[in-house]
Amino acid sequence: MRRRRPLRHVTFALGAALALALVLTAGLSLVWTPADPLAMAIGARLEAPSGAHPFGTDHYGRDVLSRVMRGAITSIAVGVIAVAIGAGAGVLLGLLAGWVGGWPDEGCMRVIDAVQGFPAILSALLFAAVFAPGVAISMVAIGIAFVPAFARLTRASVLALREREFVMAARALGAGDARVIGRHLLPNTLPPLVIQATTSFPVAILAEAGLAYLGLGTQPPHPSWGLMLKEAQNFLSLAPALAIFPGGAIALTVLGLNLLGDGLRDLLDPRGG
Repeated sequence: MRRRRPLRHVTFALGAALALALVLTAGLSLVWTPADPLAMAIGARLEAPSGAHPFGTDHYGRDVLSRVMRGAITSIAVGVIAVAIGAGAGVLLGLLAGWVGGWPDEGCMRVIDAVQGFPAILSALLFAAVFAPGVAISMVAIGIAFVPAFARLTRASVLALREREFVMAARALGAGDARVIGRHLLPNTLPPLVIQATTSFPVAILAEAGLAYLGLGTQPPHPSWGLMLKEAQNFLSLAPALAIFPGGAIALTVLGLNLLGDGLRDLLDPRGG
């Protein structure tokens, strides 16, 4: 079977380029931005894009380009931590359910069904009622919403693998449950889990933007693409760039990560040519 070269896979290469651009933008914003993202200049409110402010300024006179750049950090942090929460809890539940079977399997699946019926926005509303709204609330709520997908995927993989010859041979040689799971089952579940994580990343970014728009995510004055869209809605007729640039950043990021996920699915598919 001829293996595909990643850089020759157009979808993967384009997605990787856009994802790399996101990471580089976030990294650059840690050490340099054209202006202070939090600095207000009332005399320069709602300026159109110019040489001094390539993306214009917002209703407080803050540089939009600097805020878009710094907002990339929020998107990456939410994506990474939310996916880590969902994958960590989901893989653990999936391994337990698939390997043990019986009532633990049934109990885990009923818990997963309950979590799946509770959207991330409702989770964020619940947490916000107990704790103060913020980006941490977004991460936890989105991460919990990801648990069912990772758990079901892991359980399905374990059920398909636990009766395979190499697993039976390892058990016949005296390997314990922990060794069989760690050395034989878990490594063989990684390709679909990597694809799931990659495709969950843009969903987390969109969810964070939505929660920030509702006031449940990142709080002012910290930059967030969703929060910038919320702040721009009252000034669209005066300064449409306020919504165009953060909205475009969200669109390009989600597009790039979706392309990256599709490309990985093609490259890791054992049936691919």
